[in-house]
Order: sequence, then C-alpha cells, then structure tokens
Amino acid sequence: MSNDFASANDTEDKKISFTEIGKGCYAFTAEGDPNTGVIIGDNSVLVVDAQATPAMAEQVIEQIREVTDKPIKHVVLTHYHAVRVLGASAYGASEIIASDLTRRLIEERGEADWKSEFARFPRVFKDADSIPGLTWPTLSFASSLSLNLGNRDVRIMHLGRGHTMGDAVVWVPDAGVMYSGDLVESKSACYCGDAHLGDWPRALNRIGAFRPSALMPGRGDAVIGSSAVMEALDHTEAFITTLRDTAADCVASGMGIKDTFLAVKSVMDPLFGDYAIHDHCLPFNVARAYDEAHGLDMPQVWTAERDRDLWDALHGLVAEPGAASEDAEIAEAGNVDDDVLEEVVQSAEEQAATSEKQDTSDKVREPENA
Repeated sequence: MSNDFASANDTEDKKISFTEIGKGCYAFTAEGDPNTGVIIGDNSVLVVDAQATPAMAEQVIEQIREVTDKPIKHVVLTHYHAVRVLGASAYGASEIIASDLTRRLIEERGEADWKSEFARFPRVFKDADSIPGLTWPTLSFASSLSLNLGNRDVRIMHLGRGHTMGDAVVWVPDAGVMYSGDLVESKSACYCGDAHLGDWPRALNRIGAFRPSALMPGRGDAVIGSSAVMEALDHTEAFITTLRDTAADCVASGMGIKDTFLAVKSVMDPLFGDYAIHDHCLPFNVARAYDEAHGLDMPQVWTAERDRDLWDALHGLVAEPGAASEDAEIAEAGNVDDDVLEEVVQSAEEQAATSEKQDTSDKVREPENA
C-alpha cells in the first residue's frame, strides 16, 4: 500500500460511460468515480446524485442532452457526502430531494465533510470555486416519496441505515431499475467511514427484495440482469461483513487500532485489493469498524485534520492514535502478540470462506407493493 494520502495523487481522468440500463433509465459511470443516474419521463428528467462540483455536473448534463431535451426538474441525493451533492446547482432543478436523516447529517457535518473530501479526492472537485455552498434539500421525506415524471412513477425510499444513517434508493417500477447510491458497489470498495455496519446487510436484503433487473451502484459499472444484481449485492455484503467481523474479532482480542488495521488489511487485501479505491478507503473503514466494535453507534465526524492524523498513524508516519473520541472513553489496548494476530486473521478467513458457500437463495422475499 502506498503512503500517499487517500486519492490525493490520483490525477488521471477516468473514461466516462453513459449506458441505458432500462427504458429511459441511464447510468453515468467513470471507472470507479462517483456515479450519477438519469431517469426520463414524458414530462421531465430526474437525476440521482449530482457529482462533486457544478463543473463535474456539466459532463452529466452534456450526456443528458444527447438523449432528451426535457427539463431536469428533480435531483435526488442518496446521501450527504460532498462528492455526491455539491454539484447540484448546475441542473437548475426545481426540487432537490433527500431523506430527513440526510438533511440532519448535512446540518451536523456537511461543512466538515466538504473539507475532508476535497483533501481526499481533489481530482473529482474540478473547478471547486464553482460550488456555491452546501447543497440543501428543498424537499425531504421520512421513509418514502413517490413522484410522477409523466407516465412514469418513481419511488424514493429510505430502507435503513447502511453506508450512512440517511441513505436513499430510487426505484423505477416500470423498468425494474434500482439506483442504490453507495449502499451497493460494483468491483469498487465500499467506503465505511460513516457506516452502520451492523445494519447495512439488512438494507441490502431490502434492495434485493425488489428483484431489480438492473442496478446502478454508487461506484463501478452498472449491473444488468437479475443474477448480476444479486451477485453485486452479495459481493457488497461480503465486503462489509468481512470488515466488520474481522475488526470485531480484533477488538475482542484486545488489539489497538494499528494492529486491527494490519489484521483487517491482511484479510481484505487478497479478497478485495483489486477493487477501486480499496487502499484509499481502508484506514477510514477500519477506524469506523473499530469504533462500532467498541459500541460507538454514531460515526464520528471526519475532518481534514482527523483524516490526516489517522492516515499518518496507520501508515507508521506518526505515533499510533486513539481511534475513538475522548467522549467515547475507549482506551487503547496497545500492541498484541503475533500469535493472537494470526489467530484473528485465521478466524476471519474461515468466516469469509463459510460465507461464500452459504446458499443465498432464500435471503429475500418479495416486498409488499414492490
């Protein structure tokens, strides 16, 4: 793993694809960069996730105008992260929609998240000066919201905590297409720094219950075909549970954050090391899994300073930190015996192997009104 901070040295532009994944349903993808969805009705267009800046959003608008001249009336924010939302002003939409919980997270940590993500992903914040400020929803909902785009109904739903507390998905019933945000990834690492790892698999199960024929994940290529969608859900769940369970075993064995990081890395690198942004995400993922294993239900706020301190400590550039806040009153356990480290890693590998063999055919049932 490189010691270069996060994706600060990732300067290479990605190849853009704009793929129709169902009638009038498109996925704007860029080799592991944040995706944007486009849904076209008879009267208007709905955009799912806005890109990081208005300048980045203009690339999406160019693709939209290749297929329709209908007005873009709605932008849905699947969650609050800056790389998803700060480009919303470019669309000129009459409504910007998010869950009530996402609105709360913007209020609580949106400004800190903006500064944090700008330092982590400078390339995707093209022309950052064009950002007018935090993106605020004009309309929010508690559990679900239905829209009609003109002979096309769209359902926006909060299916539970996962990638963040306020995740929303967008379901297009007449096309069988699901836009999952970062609840699902395709050959891309899940970012778990603001996650609720214990809840996330239930949200995936609920997505699967709709039996989508196509799905646009938060990152990675669009997934087409029911079996491919279920495979993407399974791979995402395997990523989450491997992280969660390995970190929990480490905490139960008395490991500190640095040894937990090394143990999780040794398990996850062989399984997921070729996924986009895996190295970038791993320190933040381990810090959150470590906190959750200690009983910290609500993720700590990430700041640019906290990001850098954690990264430097886990890569051996400074002394080991305490991953949890002082308010959490979690004490570091220090270094651990190599035999204990090996035992935890072996246990995690056995759990991963068992999970791969498990029959998932009865994992989901058709939801009511799906």
